[in-house]
Amino acid sequence: MIQRPPPLRGLRHVALNVTDLAACERFYVDLLGMAVEWRPDADNVYLCSGSDNLALHRAKTPPAPDGQRLDHIGFVLAEPAHVDAWHAHLRDHGVRMRAAPKTHRDGARSFYCEDPEGNVVQFIHHPPISDKI
Repeated sequence: MIQRPPPLRGLRHVALNVTDLAACERFYVDLLGMAVEWRPDADNVYLCSGSDNLALHRAKTPPAPDGQRLDHIGFVLAEPAHVDAWHAHLRDHGVRMRAAPKTHRDGARSFYCEDPEGNVVQFIHHPPISDKI
């Protein structure tokens, strides 16, 4: 049996590529009731429902009509140290890494890797939601 780091706290983070950032923000904030948590720049906004996190990223190129709009999925972890433990665990099992663990300006800590199909997966300790799960 594979020994794993501390358990995941849930799939509570999704990031979408969107062409009309303002319209999508209005939809998720005005219609669905999410709150703007962080706007690092004009091309990105992070929304929170209280227990979930949705990142909207302005798409660099329009997707094909049936193209993928998902930027990445994110698994939430309880502690910043768990991010590093998961990175080591996955790296040691040959998982392709996109980025090493990093602490972000908002206090979150995360890294990115790829699943076997090339989908981007983030492992993140994000204080506003990590503590609620």
